[in-house]
Amino acid sequence: MTNNEVTLSHGDQYVVFYTGGPYDGQTDTRISTDGTFDETVTVLVSLDGKESQLVYGAPVAKSIGDSVQVHYTWDATASEALEDPEERLTDQ
Repeated sequence: MTNNEVTLSHGDQYVVFYTGGPYDGQTDTRISTDGTFDETVTVLVSLDGKESQLVYGAPVAKSIGDSVQVHYTWDATASEALEDPEERLTDQ
């Protein structure tokens, strides 16, 4: 964990915020299975029928009221390559 002031217990929910990449601005709710939050989150994205696994890492957690928010940043080097939008148009 990157922030020592944030505490979770087994079964607590936390809100995930995605920054960068195709999931930029999306949110998700996850459940802590061990009293911590995940160091990385892998999501599956489908662009024009082609699926890619995206890795989001470098979590920054903060407590907001009674909830915990964890912000993850897209790791393009650890993610599967995304097809260039210009190439998608020429494949039709």
